[in-house]
Formats: sequence, structure tokens, C-alpha cells
Amino acid sequence: MSKYAVFGHPIAHSLSPRIHAMFGAQTGISLSYVAIDSPPAEFRASLAAFAAEGGRGANITLPLKQDAFKLSAHVSDFARRVGAVNTFSRRADAGWNGDNTDGPGLIRDLTSRHALDMRSRRSLLLGAGGAARAAAHALLDAGIGELVIVNRTPERADALADSIGNPERAHARYWKDLRACGSFDLVVNATSSGITRENLDLPFNIVTSRALCYDLSYGAAAFGFLAWARAAHAGKALDGLGMLIEQAAESFQLWHGMRPETDPVYAALRDELPLRATD
Repeated sequence: MSKYAVFGHPIAHSLSPRIHAMFGAQTGISLSYVAIDSPPAEFRASLAAFAAEGGRGANITLPLKQDAFKLSAHVSDFARRVGAVNTFSRRADAGWNGDNTDGPGLIRDLTSRHALDMRSRRSLLLGAGGAARAAAHALLDAGIGELVIVNRTPERADALADSIGNPERAHARYWKDLRACGSFDLVVNATSSGITRENLDLPFNIVTSRALCYDLSYGAAAFGFLAWARAAHAGKALDGLGMLIEQAAESFQLWHGMRPETDPVYAALRDELPLRATD
């Protein structure tokens, strides 16, 4: 039985083991997939132990994606642009190939599942960490018009905008200036505010009536942002469950050479994870 895992800190909440178990059952592939809690200081050693036990592939989540990039023997073109890795595949020479399936997973969820036309949308990205970096590049690749990046540590937003290298389409602004930034057709929350229970203190005037507000977190971690989006009268408010499943399917295809059906998995988990606390 092939061994796979997801590394993160914290990680007990992760749905990835269940998702990959459902993919395995659907495709007839026998696999073991576990969650491994690994603080950043222990990640290298935890990964080495997993490899020594026969680990063939791994997903990487908060806060280890940029550390995973540094530990990759080879990275895909998209992961190189992003500077973060969320998927490891074991190499014949015992190293790791690093890829990033977060970006493709986000776009597939937005365009295929939710039928969003990405073209020319004025978009706001909250956050500048590993997930935000993948979202930024994927959104621009998908054809949005303008991307405004804000982060509570402004230097990180500046660094992300600079790394994109397209100031006409992607630039950073200060969080305190959000009210004066105009309105957006797409607002993506890539911060850890839902996990840390922090209030983002966002103004209502930044969303248009057709805006989609999308939190990369899912379940209870997204309740606060989605409640704000509804209060701001956004057109749609969605969590990142679909992105989680789609990026998992991209990883599964890298490891096993086939892409599982994601809609049945989404339907099953959506029933368990309402989009608001009162559902």
C-alpha cells in the first residue's frame, strides 16, 4: 500500500485524509494517507522520517509551503513562479519534486464548479503567504483585469507584487487605505484570520453587488469572512472547500496518473460543512 500524507501545523482539522480515501475508493487505488503535525522547525526531520518509511507523496499546508519549496530537488514552473510548494512527489534519486496545485485548484473551482467568468474582473487579494502567492499567479493567468494585494504586514504585500513583475495588473496597497481603493468584483481572503479568530475589519464599500467573496479556508474557519461578505451584500460568498478538493485531485493525478471525479466528494463534504454557522 503506497504511503501519502499531509504536513502542517496545526493539522488535526484537515479533511485531506478523507478526501484521498474517497478518491482511492472511487478509483480502486489502495493507499494510506495520514495527517502529520509538524512545526516549521521540525519539518525537515519529519519529512525525512516519512520518506524513510516509504512515503511516496505529500501535501503541504500552512505554514510550511515556502519551506517545502526550499526542500524540493526540482520544482514545476508554476511552483517556481509562486515560490511555494504544496505537493511533493518522490523522485527516483530519493529527492522530492515540488509542485503547486493550489492555483489550478482555485481556478477550477471558480470556473468549473461555480461558473465564474474571470475575464477583466477587478480583484482584491487579502494576504501574502504561500496560499496567497498561488492565488495571485493563478488569478492573473486566468485573465482577471487588476489585482490589488493587501496584507497586514505591508512589506510582504509589496514583495508579492514585486515578484509578479507586472505593475500595470498587480500592485500592493496599504490595509488602512482599503476604503479608498474603490470596489471589487472578486475578493479572495487568503489570510489565516479564520483559524486565528482575528477580525479583519474590512469596509463594506469594497464589494460590488455582483462580487464573489471567496475564503481559501473552509467550514467554521471561513464563517467570519463570509458573514462580512453577506453583510456587505456581495453577490456570492463561498468558502474554499471546492478549492481544497480540486487541488487534492490535481495532486492525486500527479501521483497516480488519473484524475478522480470531484463532484461526489464535494457534495458529500458540503453536506457536513455548511457555509454559515446558522445552517
